[in-house]
Amino acid sequence: MTRILWVAEAVTLAHVARPLAALRHVDPARWQSVIACDPRARRHLQGIDAEYRPLPAIEPARFLAALRRGAPVYDLATLRGYVEAELRLFRDTRPDLVIGDFRLSLGISARIARIPYATLASACWSPQYEPPSWPVPALSLTRWLPLPLAQTLFRNARCHAFVRHAKPMNRLRREFGLPTIDGDVRNVYTDADYVLYTDVPELFPLEGLPTHARFVGPALWEPPIASAWSWPEANESIPRVYVTLGSSGDAALLPRIVETLGALRVSALVSTAARRDRLPVFPNVHVADLLPGVAVSASASLVVCNGGTLSCYQALSAGVPVVAVASNLEQFLTSQAIERTGAAVCLRADRFDPRRFRDTVTRAIEDRPLRDNATKIAGWCRTCSLDRTIPAFLQQLGARA
Repeated sequence: MTRILWVAEAVTLAHVARPLAALRHVDPARWQSVIACDPRARRHLQGIDAEYRPLPAIEPARFLAALRRGAPVYDLATLRGYVEAELRLFRDTRPDLVIGDFRLSLGISARIARIPYATLASACWSPQYEPPSWPVPALSLTRWLPLPLAQTLFRNARCHAFVRHAKPMNRLRREFGLPTIDGDVRNVYTDADYVLYTDVPELFPLEGLPTHARFVGPALWEPPIASAWSWPEANESIPRVYVTLGSSGDAALLPRIVETLGALRVSALVSTAARRDRLPVFPNVHVADLLPGVAVSASASLVVCNGGTLSCYQALSAGVPVVAVASNLEQFLTSQAIERTGAAVCLRADRFDPRRFRDTVTRAIEDRPLRDNATKIAGWCRTCSLDRTIPAFLQQLGARA
């Protein structure tokens, strides 16, 4: 039996969810799975047919603070510690294949150990992807600068920033005698023997996709929720709105989002992603720490999320349109790609206006073309889905071996 080591970098829920979603489609009779992640994410592993190994990661608060500053997430010392921990893990588990999600140091440790390495990545980080424009993310400064000025500054500084973000990894590669990577953080994010893009190709047309990269489709995952859930209003003629800003959205906006929805003729379910903020109470709004996002999205009229792949695909796979309140660059790139298909509306977290949000939600619920376009994307999700692509990828690896 061949052993796969799945490594999840538990700085956001999405980076844990994507390996878990892919792991479900591995034949346990042929492949033995071991999953490694920070102990704080272990609660999400219930029902997973895999051996667990602890692998510490930086705190999510540190990760999110770096994103807000536009600073590199990992310094040299952290990455060095990651490589050392991974080499110990390899010696203990003896994997035949490593599949990681945003554990960037695997690009070094797996090469040192001579283990084939695949990375799960968002297609917006492909070096072959060039969006029509690069949106400025919600940084500390963008809340105070005029948006056109912030956009101009970001456009002029982006290439330099991408090089800066790649520097710690390249310094560490030199320490271990490995060749450096072209100075662009996208090359760091996709540095692997195999790159598995957890998107549908229609949203991210990639010119000149290399042979070691492929689309595997969206990771549809939801937390194991034992408690029952239901919409506050049982009348299905009342529009249903599911809200989740995930673990990386701007949680400070949740009170204003709840207040806005509380004043509308909607039935709302709100997931705080276990971030315990005090929220206003309304009879038409139910709040929970965690909700089964796939099931809730499928019964909703509209999904309000942070624009990340996990929540967006939960909605789109069910043909439900999205209103994204985006903060970081990946959220903007993903939600704006969906917006260009006519299945989403993207708003800025750092320019949140309750009146504009109210009007956007009201229009989106009634917008038939928006739902039709979401239904079209649902068809793309069925064509490119993990239940087919992951077994096919592993079968090809077996044939090559």
